[in-house]
Amino acid sequence: MSNALYPRERTAYLLVDPYNDFLSEGGKIYPFIKPIAEQVDLLDNLRALDQAVRALGIQVVIVPHRRWEQGDYENWDHPNPNQCKIMHGHQFARGEWGGEWHPDFAPRDGDIVAQEHWGSSGFANTDLDFRLKQKGITHVIIVGLLANTCIEATARYASELGYHVTLVRDATAAFRPEMMHAAHELNGPTFAHSIVTTDELIASLTRQ
Repeated sequence: MSNALYPRERTAYLLVDPYNDFLSEGGKIYPFIKPIAEQVDLLDNLRALDQAVRALGIQVVIVPHRRWEQGDYENWDHPNPNQCKIMHGHQFARGEWGGEWHPDFAPRDGDIVAQEHWGSSGFANTDLDFRLKQKGITHVIIVGLLANTCIEATARYASELGYHVTLVRDATAAFRPEMMHAAHELNGPTFAHSIVTTDELIASLTRQ
């Protein structure tokens, strides 16, 4: 159980990359995360967290990956391995179903939708930090995909910027169990202030 306190007016819930390609049957990436997503009950946990944070008035922030467009990365000096995969696989393509929000996690009125990130961190080269600071946010709860890439990179960056960072073990997924293990047992404890389950987090939020 986490002993962290979450001041509601200074806490934001960051949902990273809630696209159909990641979270929906038929998505380009979903088959690769499906075994772990089902094992941890990812979709139901994200639904439970979404309901809980909205009921408590906690700021919801969508942190989206760059939607692929024709020509992306092709003339770059050194696109990274994930960008090369997107360049060839066209994941999260703008204007296509895979690049649309999963219907359960689409932005609502009052949500912040940050600028799309080109790499793994939701903070790098976007307005996310600026938007959070304008709301007086000091605590961030980071969920979504993938545990060992965008979630870890966004959370590390948040920690470097001085935010209190919470990771949620069963509100994310990865391609392999060892990636989940690395994200939560090896790497996460070096920068996250709290690493909890969905049930533990909801209990912490609602008892304050």
